Amino acid sequence: MEKSTTEERLPRIFTLELRQDDPAKCTSAKMRKFGYARSTGRSGIPREAIVLNPTAVTLLIPSDREMAYDHGLVVIDCSWNLAYGVFQQRFKGEQRKLPILLAGNPTNYSKQSSLSSLEAVAGALYIIGFKEHAKKLLSLYKWGDTFLTLNKDLLEDYSNAKDIAEIENVENQYFPPSQTR
Repeated sequence: MEKSTTEERLPRIFTLELRQDDPAKCTSAKMRKFGYARSTGRSGIPREAIVLNPTAVTLLIPSDREMAYDHGLVVIDCSWNLAYGVFQQRFKGEQRKLPILLAGNPTNYSKQSSLSSLEAVAGALYIIGFKEHAKKLLSLYKWGDTFLTLNKDLLEDYSNAKDIAEIENVENQYFPPSQTR
C-alpha cells in the first residue's frame, strides 16, 4: 500500500557533535540513540543539506521543506559558550538560521534563540511542515512540551509564512526589534 501523506516522508537528520559539553546532557546524542538522527563528520555533511547555523544570513522558511527532505537537515552540536567561534568556520551545505524561538530546556529556559540541538531540529521540522515528527523528537525530554507551549503560536505562524519577509514580519510582531537577541 502506498503512503498517502507527506507527513510520513521525513528528512534525514545529521548531527555533527563537537563534544564540548557534558555528554550526559547532549540532546543530539539522545536523538541518535533513539534512531532519529545519525552522526556525521565535517566531510560527511551532504553538500546541499540544510545546516542550522545561528549566524547564517538566510532564514529557514517553509519552502525549504523539499531541500531538507532531499538532502537532509544538519545540526552542529556545540557549547553555547563557544558557538560564535564554531559558526565562524565554514560548513558544507545550505546555511539557514532559525527565526527567533524561545528555549524550553531548563538551562536556557525562555531565552531567545538559546536552543538545544534537539529544540533547533524540532523547531526546524515544525516550520517546514513535519510537525508530528517534531513533537515525537521533543517527547524524548520532559521539557519537550515546554518548548512547544512557549512557541505554539509562533511555530504555527512561522510554518504558515510564504517567504522570508513574512517570517521577519512574524518575528517583529512577537519580538519588536528593541527586544530581540
